[in-house]
Amino acid sequence: MTSQSQFEQAPQHAPSPPLAEEGYQPPVTEPFAYPAAAGSYPDQSLQVPEPGIATATPVGHEGVRVNVEERPAWSMPGGAALVGLLVLGLVAVGLGAFGAVISVPLVTILGVVLFVAMYVGLTSLTVIQPGETKVLQFLGGYVGTIRRPGLQLTTPFTTKRRVSVKVNNFETHELKVNDLAGNPVNIAAIIVWQVSDTAKATFAVENSQHFVEVQAEAALRHVASTHPYDNADPGEESLRGSTELVAAELAQEVAARVAIAGIEIVEARISSLAYAPEIAHAMLQRQQAAAVIAARSMIVEGAVGMVEQALRRLETDSVVQMDEERKAQMVANLLLVLCGDSRATPVINTNS
Repeated sequence: MTSQSQFEQAPQHAPSPPLAEEGYQPPVTEPFAYPAAAGSYPDQSLQVPEPGIATATPVGHEGVRVNVEERPAWSMPGGAALVGLLVLGLVAVGLGAFGAVISVPLVTILGVVLFVAMYVGLTSLTVIQPGETKVLQFLGGYVGTIRRPGLQLTTPFTTKRRVSVKVNNFETHELKVNDLAGNPVNIAAIIVWQVSDTAKATFAVENSQHFVEVQAEAALRHVASTHPYDNADPGEESLRGSTELVAAELAQEVAARVAIAGIEIVEARISSLAYAPEIAHAMLQRQQAAAVIAARSMIVEGAVGMVEQALRRLETDSVVQMDEERKAQMVANLLLVLCGDSRATPVINTNS
């Protein structure tokens, strides 16, 4: 049994620090730094990414990534190889039958060996359609990618996965997003994309097409929230007035987000853009008011010019001599006639 004397008795109360008047200064504690996790990137650090830019370093785990890039796999045209394998198979069958007839085991074994060689050769043949590739794996490892179409002879006993490199496109769902001014707008876009790195598209993401669709909608939400729908400030792009610039910005952001999957963005276009139904009527009234103000401004500017021209013409041609009061009355009457909504009805003064 362990003696109690072997243990030091813990104090009942922690000793109190010295008083302030004794010159006590609290120790300066350095901020605790967590050690880098094993297997993390050497340059991995906690940095806040810029808005809309995909993070190069994972956040919240050790940074496990599939670091693989496409490389060409060994291959050669397989037409001649197919003919040779068929001939080898006929020879193997013939030797096997001949060895069984003459009761010579060595001939039969040679026929079996040739048949096995033919089978191995047949596993090396693969057919690649135009616009498609074959990603090869051997015992779980990435061997390479074959891009040459047609019948190809490659490494035997490899798993061949078809990956399309054709141009694809899809239209995002119509999203309701608040623009820079806080107004809800409905927006959708068409994204044209293509697989550029078959290895990343196969091993880096679970489903490349679904990955592109989700990232495109996320980028569209961000781009729409950084621009006003209309009535932008000088030097600022709006969603409705700068469609080409907004589409280019959307394409760049989507490309940055899907680069990890070996996918490149060919084009991005805004396919639908409108105010949300709950504020569409109010915004329509606002646009109508702006149009009315612009039309009124143009009418007033034209009426002032016409009145000025009429007065100058009357004075130049000495048609009538008017004092300042009559000029003011005439200007008021002309502006009333020219700027009024309804047709003016003249009143003739006969001095009777």
